[in-house]
Amino acid sequence: MKHRAVAIFLLATASISWGEATVLAPGYGELQYTAPAPGTYRLPPLGDAVDGRVLDASGKPMQLYDVLEDKLVLMGFIYTHCPDMNGCPLASYVMKQVQEKLVEDPKLKDDVVLISLSFDPELDTPDAMKKYSHHFKRKDFDWRFLTTASEADLQPILEGYGQFRAKYYDPDGDYSGSMSHILRVYLVDRNKHIRNIYSAGFLHADTATNDLKTLLMEEQN
Repeated sequence: MKHRAVAIFLLATASISWGEATVLAPGYGELQYTAPAPGTYRLPPLGDAVDGRVLDASGKPMQLYDVLEDKLVLMGFIYTHCPDMNGCPLASYVMKQVQEKLVEDPKLKDDVVLISLSFDPELDTPDAMKKYSHHFKRKDFDWRFLTTASEADLQPILEGYGQFRAKYYDPDGDYSGSMSHILRVYLVDRNKHIRNIYSAGFLHADTATNDLKTLLMEEQN
């Protein structure tokens, strides 16, 4: 399958860069336990999803809230040249798997939007995000690849979501193109409340999809 081919390519790239095999996060494999069935558990609100100024893959300025609209949202912060297999590539890989599951479920397909938002506006231009999206996005699904016009636009968004990120600089003070960050993917309901935050150790397509189904069932009760 295409998403597995992308993961294998990224793994090969990472292994070449690091010179050793990488221990992959659980999200790359089969879930090692039986996930709770949708609707058998609750996801209490964890805070509010914040708004901010973003650019879509065509360079169009918009508000993040305009992308969230009134849909259920799975949103990950990434940068396209991240070398850590258990960082941004994991988020994109798992979200692609979620996309495949949702396309097969007409009850969810039109109720969910996926968002990949770059936290590197210097290198992740709208065109870079558009090219990156070709590895993951289906034409028949709503997955937005966003960036920001500047650090000034990005910082309030990062602070609002509690997303840590620190750039690495070379001895001359120039940005190296790499950064330290904590992987976080956010589940947001239609009322723009954060309902779950997935880290590398807990991000998996099966549990994320069940959480989306749980929110949909909650709305119907």
